[in-house]
Amino acid sequence: MREDLKDNEPPNRELYALLHISPQASDEEIRKAYRQWAQIYHPDKQSPQMKDVATENFQRICEAYEILSDANKRQIYDIYGMEGLTSGLELGPKLDRFEEIKQELERLRRQKQDSKVLTLLPSGVILANLSVPQFLNGDGIMRGMSMTSEVQSQLSKRNLIAVGGNLAVTGESGGAATTAVLRHQISSASTIEFMASAGLQSLIGVQTSRQLSANANATMGLAMSLRDGSINLTNAWTRQLSESTNANIELSLGSESSIAVGWRKKEEKMSAAGVIKIGTSAVGASAHYTRHFSVKSHGRVAAKVGSRTLEIEVGGGRKISKFSTVRMLYAIGIQGIFWRFEFHRGGQKLVIPILLSSHLNVATAAGAFIIPTSLYFVLKSFVFKPYYLKREKQKAMENMDQTQAEVQRARALAEKAQRLLENVANRKRSQQEETGGLVIIEAKYGNQNFLKNRFRSEEQKDELALQVIDVTLPLNFLVNDSGQLKLHEGVKKSGIMGFCDPCPGQSKHLLVDYTYGGNRYEVEVDDYEELLIPQEAHRI
Repeated sequence: MREDLKDNEPPNRELYALLHISPQASDEEIRKAYRQWAQIYHPDKQSPQMKDVATENFQRICEAYEILSDANKRQIYDIYGMEGLTSGLELGPKLDRFEEIKQELERLRRQKQDSKVLTLLPSGVILANLSVPQFLNGDGIMRGMSMTSEVQSQLSKRNLIAVGGNLAVTGESGGAATTAVLRHQISSASTIEFMASAGLQSLIGVQTSRQLSANANATMGLAMSLRDGSINLTNAWTRQLSESTNANIELSLGSESSIAVGWRKKEEKMSAAGVIKIGTSAVGASAHYTRHFSVKSHGRVAAKVGSRTLEIEVGGGRKISKFSTVRMLYAIGIQGIFWRFEFHRGGQKLVIPILLSSHLNVATAAGAFIIPTSLYFVLKSFVFKPYYLKREKQKAMENMDQTQAEVQRARALAEKAQRLLENVANRKRSQQEETGGLVIIEAKYGNQNFLKNRFRSEEQKDELALQVIDVTLPLNFLVNDSGQLKLHEGVKKSGIMGFCDPCPGQSKHLLVDYTYGGNRYEVEVDDYEELLIPQEAHRI
């Protein structure tokens, strides 16, 4: 059942962090961790001053063990978190057997799938071709315009229908077409599509796809023109070469026969693709490379070369909201010098190519590249970035005001837990110092903006410091006798004993400064990222 977690944001998994175990821990590992932590926090082993604090933390340890040692409760917790256990999510205490819970989870999954039925998924592209030379000649700036739109709807679990159309106008001529596609899922490995189009390209066709193996797919299509009766046959094969790379071959036989070989690679920070196509009427190749500088901005370089085209394109884009992206590209080729502006919003796209010059003039080409690039960096430095930082600061302050009471309670609990760990943590640190082992000099957990920009002004530091907690002591406590420290992947670090969430809703990192063998090390990890120290790669 834990496969479902891949499709969603990682759950808190605070109970795993509380016992300092992996989400994949066995029953024996859970029992061992429980015995260790229960011994530390048992109220009878504490002084009268610390008894209340120990009792509170001991109850948290017992609750974690009670849930994680029960297969049914653990399964619900892994999928839905504590909310699933407290609210029941319609599972509740009536479902006592593992099979009953399994059946209920399947029912909930089917309900989720059924809710997608008849959901409309629209997409479309508006293309407006503009021409500066044409405008200067007094013929108007608009060269032509086209619109493409499609709406998909899931009729049932296995059937999907898509209806679309396109309209194109150039000068005083134009045309339109409409298309309908019915897709049927034959099995988990194969689909079939029936297609019909009327208008500029009146045709009917059928296409079938099949997964040949875990890494290979094949598609075959047949289309017939209703105008001249010509038939076009297409075959395509795709092969997964690695986790991030695939290659494909496409063969087309008909009035415009061709063969194309393509390659595509997509990773977290970059994507690239290339294709070589040889046809009866044209030969060409194209490639593009996109580099993601951050989660919001990217740069792109593309090139096309062939018997009819030669073009180089460079530009970039930025995500301006959750669903919207803007992009500007500069292109130069045998057809002229262009600017292209794009606006993406969900499945909708607005594209505005502007022809600046039909002649390859050096001054025009240089100016067309330098002017928008310079303008972008000026606006970014003096308008966009200050506005963005001000907005982010305002959001952070509003969030702090809303969660202030919650954070204060969490900090108080973390401080109490650290007092219980203090004696053992200090003893472990002294032992490690004597043997030249692992010693945590300083550890901070919280707002990643503070950790990334530790050299800001004192005023900025004071503001962000409220969103950070010192966790040096609990990390020294977690160092094992072998002089190693491991925090498990996929477990939110705020759940670790002695930690808390100092800035709910904000991205959090953990920064650790440590020594080992007389050398100094530093490492920064994401909230859900594994931490394993010492490592030579962290040496400074």
